[in-house]
Amino acid sequence: MWPEGESMRYSGPVKHSITIEGHQTSISLEPVFWDALKRAAREEGLALNALVAHIDEQRIASFTAGQNPPTPSTNTTQATSANLASAIRSWLWERYCK
Repeated sequence: MWPEGESMRYSGPVKHSITIEGHQTSISLEPVFWDALKRAAREEGLALNALVAHIDEQRIASFTAGQNPPTPSTNTTQATSANLASAIRSWLWERYCK
């Protein structure tokens, strides 16, 4: 038997609708990432949508500034930016794990 809450740790992605600058989009994240994102929004005093919009702005800015990391196989810059779900996971890693 799983300890309480333990089964959610290994759950697959859950899709939520988020509004960014008046446009609705769906983001799929695992429950542990949704929990961490909600926690970060509370800590920052922001609505969840506002925090996601901030992360999205950083993601777009890093791509337009040419800050995407080299791909391992070619050692060249990636042609596309990370998707929003990946950017959120990376942002949360930077915030809580570094």
